[in-house]
Amino acid sequence: MTGRRRTNPFRLSTFAARTALCTAVCASLVTGCGALPGSSGGSGEPLTVMTWAPDQTKATNMPGMPALARAYGRWVNANGGINGRKLNVITCNEHNTPEGAADCARQAVKAGAVAVVGSYSQHGRAFMAPLEAAGIPFVGGYGVSDEEFQSTLSYPVNGGQPVLLAGAGRQLANQCEKVALVRPDTLAGDTMPILLNAGLRSGSAEEAGDVRAAEDATDYSRPALQALDEAGADPELPARLGRSAARAKASKGCVTAVLGERTETFFDSFRRVENQDLKVKVASVLGSVSQGLIDRTGGKEGPFEGAYVTGWYPVATDGKWAPMQKVINEHAFGDNRIDPADIGVQTTWIAYTVFSEVVRSIGDEEVTGRRVALALDRSNGVRTGGLTPELRWRYQDMRAVGGFPRIVNGRVTFQRVTGGRLVAQGEGAMDMTATLEKAPAAG
Repeated sequence: MTGRRRTNPFRLSTFAARTALCTAVCASLVTGCGALPGSSGGSGEPLTVMTWAPDQTKATNMPGMPALARAYGRWVNANGGINGRKLNVITCNEHNTPEGAADCARQAVKAGAVAVVGSYSQHGRAFMAPLEAAGIPFVGGYGVSDEEFQSTLSYPVNGGQPVLLAGAGRQLANQCEKVALVRPDTLAGDTMPILLNAGLRSGSAEEAGDVRAAEDATDYSRPALQALDEAGADPELPARLGRSAARAKASKGCVTAVLGERTETFFDSFRRVENQDLKVKVASVLGSVSQGLIDRTGGKEGPFEGAYVTGWYPVATDGKWAPMQKVINEHAFGDNRIDPADIGVQTTWIAYTVFSEVVRSIGDEEVTGRRVALALDRSNGVRTGGLTPELRWRYQDMRAVGGFPRIVNGRVTFQRVTGGRLVAQGEGAMDMTATLEKAPAAG
């Protein structure tokens, strides 16, 4: 038989009545009522949260973020939970695809999560819609998608990629005359030159040369050559200008690469094609360059010695990270996916700190996704142990940053690789919000 199946109107009305009853009365007291999305955490019931990140993909992978989330959950539960409620941490691999990100969001809805905490995904458009429909807040994402700084249900703890890129420009503004930016040939990568140039305008550098590269390539020789040319260090330059003039010109150039995990691959190609007489300065951002990468590539003898690096938080050796380190030591059980110096792991720690503080502020009331969001909206400030400024997401805390109005923490830190170690450069952090407010809209 073909044609549309007829719907039983009595069955629809019965279902509607049951749904209304489930909404009006606590689901645990009504026979046959399932848990509503984002409704866990009433009367001391466990709180379900989700953390997602890509793993085992050809591009950027962040396995340390969900691994740290599980360790945090074990630590919280070993210490009595949050306001007496156990924390049920579920994780998801979003595979670096829109389909994967949307699937993780749907899993969070189905599981009754009251928040998605400390997660990484480039595909904000895919994951925010399911969360918004279910009223589930997105707390402390990595900051790599525009939607994280646009959705009223997103509560960022850092300034994301916009702040890092503007900060990188500010760090290089008085170090270079010419800058080449090597970035992914993706939608997320398309905003990078605008943001970097916003920071470069604070000094004497020209606008950056835009070098697009595949985010999953295994060889970057061609982009490396293009970057050298853009930075004024074309390997053929000595033949045209003479060696001394070529060296002087190259020394004023900088190459910065922001390719996530593939940054290591890029600089390997870069080292092979670079003319050793024409040294340019190199730079990147934390998340693309880490202490682990510096160690693996030769430390003070490697290609990153002297590199300029921009981050969101204090250096990994700062004592403010001691509580996180203690949790990792006691509850991660030797999980080598968790690197305390990894900026994704650090973001997840801060995000869970925020979530826990907000849930404590709710007290003994039922904890739902919408109640968590309301508490975040009304908060006069959430402290993170000095790792960020006090965080607030009230309407009056929003800033006039084109395309990124929910940046409430525009702070960056400047670091440099010295003796094979990432060390703080200059004093304290710098707020890049005003710089971004003057930039053309990039979102």
